[in-house]
Amino acid sequence: MVGGSAKGHRLKGTLSPEARPTTQRVRAAIFNVLSIETYFERRVLDLYAGSGGLGIEALSQGAAWADFVERSSPQCAVIRSNLEHTGFSRRSQVYCGEVSRTLAALPGSYSLVVLDPPYKMQNLTQVLEKIDSTGGLIEEGGVVVVGHSKHTELPGVIGRLILDSHRRYGDNVVEFYRRDS
Repeated sequence: MVGGSAKGHRLKGTLSPEARPTTQRVRAAIFNVLSIETYFERRVLDLYAGSGGLGIEALSQGAAWADFVERSSPQCAVIRSNLEHTGFSRRSQVYCGEVSRTLAALPGSYSLVVLDPPYKMQNLTQVLEKIDSTGGLIEEGGVVVVGHSKHTELPGVIGRLILDSHRRYGDNVVEFYRRDS
């Protein structure tokens, strides 16, 4: 972990050779950009969670709760193991399933949604539209942070999500959207 109460804990990584976990550098950059009020003592959602690094970082830095969504059953077990290792298993829930099918079942009202889907994913804008349109999922003023390849372009406005900030770290791009009221 980069910072907070779990700083220095090493997480188990992804099991798939095709997976590309969020690097420690990019994870640190995301949390340096975010205002702590965005997630401190609030609920966070980590989609395409992989090893759970982004959600666990939020918990480590003061988030009250984190939900994780990952489609791979073995990878869900890795997230649970990482949550146990960092001491956050009682402040989290792992949902094993496709993101698009799981969104409506989530308890909702998240102040921060983070997602770093596979680079080869073609329908990222549609996923963000689904996140935006799922009632009660994101608080007004909530933030959606999406990591993607520099070869993918996202629009500045997606429903009620307005692009606030755009950062590039090598081949990685991180977009920060704010949910408009």
